[in-house]
Amino acid sequence: MHLAIRRYQVDPASMDEIIRHANEGFIPIIKDVQGFLAYYALDTGDFVKGVLASVSVFEDRESAEESINMAADYIRQNMASLMPNPPEITAGEVRAHELNLTKLGIREVKE
Repeated sequence: MHLAIRRYQVDPASMDEIIRHANEGFIPIIKDVQGFLAYYALDTGDFVKGVLASVSVFEDRESAEESINMAADYIRQNMASLMPNPPEITAGEVRAHELNLTKLGIREVKE
């Protein structure tokens, strides 16, 4: 499993519009990438400072790297005025993880 984490500095007044673009424009595109598992846009607690982060989760490195390029292309074509600065990007292989499938309602509790 591989992640691509993007951290953006944006105008705080644009945050709602940026999130709308993510939900209505970018997520429908990225979810069709082979190996896509999940996408999250995070309220980092620094929204008032204009800090937005996103996490994309993929089965393999190539798909995670493709998502980085797709995000850059999408922003350039649709949101350049809202996100004029390039993000800080961290990407790599997940080396440790745990997922509570019971709490997610995917697996039944068996006693």
